[in-house]
Amino acid sequence: MKKTLRYKTYWLGVFGLFLGLGNPVLGAPISEDRLPQAKNYYVDALSGDDSHSGLSAQQAWKSLKRASQATLAPGDSLLLRRGTWHRGQLEIKNVSGNKNAGIVIGAYGQGQRPIIHGDGASYAVAVKNAEYITVRDLELTNKGVERMARRGGLLIEARDCGVMHGIHIDSLFIHDVNGSLCKECGNGAGIYINNGGEKVKSAFCDLLIENCHLLRTERNGMIWNSDYYDRRKWFPSMNTVVRYNLLEEIPGDGIVPIGCDGVLIEYNLMRRSTPLLTPPESAAGLWAWSCDNIVIQYNEVSDMKAPWDGQGFDADWNSLNTTIRYNYSHDNEGGFLLLCDAGDQREYSLGNRDIRVNYNLSIGDGTRTAEVRGKKLSPLICMFGNTSNTIIDHNVFHINSRLITEGDPSFVGAGNWYGEADSTAYIKNVFYSSESSGFKMGASTRNYFEDNWYLGQTEPSTLDASARRKSEGYDAVLHEDPTGFIPLLRLTKPRKVCGAEMRVVDPEAMKAFFERL
Repeated sequence: MKKTLRYKTYWLGVFGLFLGLGNPVLGAPISEDRLPQAKNYYVDALSGDDSHSGLSAQQAWKSLKRASQATLAPGDSLLLRRGTWHRGQLEIKNVSGNKNAGIVIGAYGQGQRPIIHGDGASYAVAVKNAEYITVRDLELTNKGVERMARRGGLLIEARDCGVMHGIHIDSLFIHDVNGSLCKECGNGAGIYINNGGEKVKSAFCDLLIENCHLLRTERNGMIWNSDYYDRRKWFPSMNTVVRYNLLEEIPGDGIVPIGCDGVLIEYNLMRRSTPLLTPPESAAGLWAWSCDNIVIQYNEVSDMKAPWDGQGFDADWNSLNTTIRYNYSHDNEGGFLLLCDAGDQREYSLGNRDIRVNYNLSIGDGTRTAEVRGKKLSPLICMFGNTSNTIIDHNVFHINSRLITEGDPSFVGAGNWYGEADSTAYIKNVFYSSESSGFKMGASTRNYFEDNWYLGQTEPSTLDASARRKSEGYDAVLHEDPTGFIPLLRLTKPRKVCGAEMRVVDPEAMKAFFERL
């Protein structure tokens, strides 16, 4: 029964997303209607007592250990007093609300969010084998004496429990988590989402993460792990939504779903990446790995500084049907976009296929000058390995001075990763560079160029029979501001995310811009 409901929910959500008919299922927060028997449990680090009943503010418990022992039922709430500080771990395990009455973990009273310091353990808060649960309005931090692999702020886990539905993470402030900076060693992250198990296949359905501020969570922002990313044992999490989050001073990857089907990443701001990673560590901003039906839209990513990769956006390994649109990318050292897949893993990977990249704005990306793995690699669009059926159209790529004598001058750079890119179309894009730039297609096959603008010092692709070398509309942009920032930002509109202003592409402004070119 759970499996039937799981797939019915998924298709309703996908049709609602792509047809624009509203979104009653995909990413909808769970209901928090109260039941007659529902209870509020209170935790007060200042004046609570674990011998109390916990059923009122006056009878509050004191410790996270006691709070973790609460037997929570549909409609119940576990509330920490605002303005208080806890050291240790809060673990919510083996509890279930329902779609009409969820369980809430949150705050009460006046003042700042309650703070939980994880004391250097693996997490500050964990939600394990639980469903129809909301965690909100908490501040989490977890800094140990030394860095530790797999250290995080929040852990969400489903293991040997089946499909966990309706988990909603809202308005958390997670900061100063010193996990490992080594990807192969286990990373560290602000939020970990893990699913697996050999006895009972386990995953998530309708996971929503929104309105969270992640600051200095090292190595990564939010990252998933799944035992079932392999196509031979494919069991994806369904309907994953990540929106309206602010990620700052994070040296590694920003938001990376893994082993999911139906992913929406929108209205997230990632900025001011810190240069803590050492070669040959790699990272990118917003992307999915081994996922299907992915939409990454209306985001802003800047300042990526990873020694390898370092792009704002990425369509990656073993993924089908990725759409990257209406995003604003700028000042990312590795470039705007990575498209990649290893071609030697066909027994458990379907490749990276059916990618659409449209109506994005990239200004000043691709400024890396350092040599890593024997290369100075920072093309605006980097293609490695066995990607196929990609359409890149109606994007504006504006490159100012890229220190061409020291860095990579190309708009597109294609390379071998046990295979080459195949069937890639570039249609009606603006390629502007103030210095000599071109296209390095390598051994990639069946490339198609049509009606692109090659402006400034850009050398047109020899494959584009309808290449355009002049645009009065773009001349007006350069006349106003050669850097492009002032006039091109009119193609975006502001949004507020966790109190910070971000810019996302305005679809109507972008489409009107192309009509004027």
